[in-house]
Amino acid sequence: MNGHTLYSIGELARRTGATVKTIRFYSDCGLVPPTDRSPAGYRLYDNGAVARLDLVRTLRDLGLELAAIRKVMDRELTLSAVAAAHAEALDVQIRILRLRRAVLTAVARREATPEETNLMHKLAKLSETERRRLVGDFLDAAFGGVGTGSVFAGIMRSMTPHLPEDPDAEQVQAWVELAELAEDPEFRTYVRHLVEDQAAGHIADTPPSPHRDLAAIVRDQIAPAVAAGIEPASPQADPIVSALMTRCTPLLESRDDADSRGQLLTRLERMNDPRRERYFSLLAVINGWPGPESLQPVLDWSVHALQARIQQ
Repeated sequence: MNGHTLYSIGELARRTGATVKTIRFYSDCGLVPPTDRSPAGYRLYDNGAVARLDLVRTLRDLGLELAAIRKVMDRELTLSAVAAAHAEALDVQIRILRLRRAVLTAVARREATPEETNLMHKLAKLSETERRRLVGDFLDAAFGGVGTGSVFAGIMRSMTPHLPEDPDAEQVQAWVELAELAEDPEFRTYVRHLVEDQAAGHIADTPPSPHRDLAAIVRDQIAPAVAAGIEPASPQADPIVSALMTRCTPLLESRDDADSRGQLLTRLERMNDPRRERYFSLLAVINGWPGPESLQPVLDWSVHALQARIQQ
């Protein structure tokens, strides 16, 4: 018996917490072979077998396959090499699980139909190349042949989502919703109109300036009136609307007061579509940017103010 302490399979089970069936299985596989046998032919194990059994159970708990464990035990592969390869495989599995969780969470929140669920799953699984192609097609549909020059190239970059390699659930959900928007023909047409509006009052390759950005003009001119609680249809709003028209007229095609008011109203109504704000909110989540400032209060005020004066 070579003088070492030996344990029967039952004693080894009690010592390690493994079942006799499990130990017998690992023993038959050659992972934890018996050290000796009793005169009656029963398996006996020493402390080295105890250590081997602990390692095998640990590696199995970590998800390693028996074939890989055998190579580690037989010194055909180093444990560090196997661990690194397994960790890499787990990273892939974790990303897949996160995508699945994000899609299922979105399905639950939106009470999605089976068709919508299938679409969300497909969008979540797109590769980086496929995501770039989807976004590129969307931006081409919006800017192609209309928005040219460095200024519009900058706008396109500012509208481009970049999903991280290891996104969290919120970023995945935001990507799925943004991708749905980007593939919607009606939304593409809508963004195209916004770009055409922008191009109509734009001088080629003029550097970006708040003086020529309609959204910035409306925010600067109208935010104080909103904060002060001035009603858009009231007489107190007249000088505010006049100042707004003075600032915006250079961006409009018409210089006639009545026509320019109508043009500005059309552009502001279009800009006030909630899909626009939703796109930029989703973009901020995906890219890890601060949430954009909502323009809805100033746009609502401006639209109501212009409608009231056009109807007079």
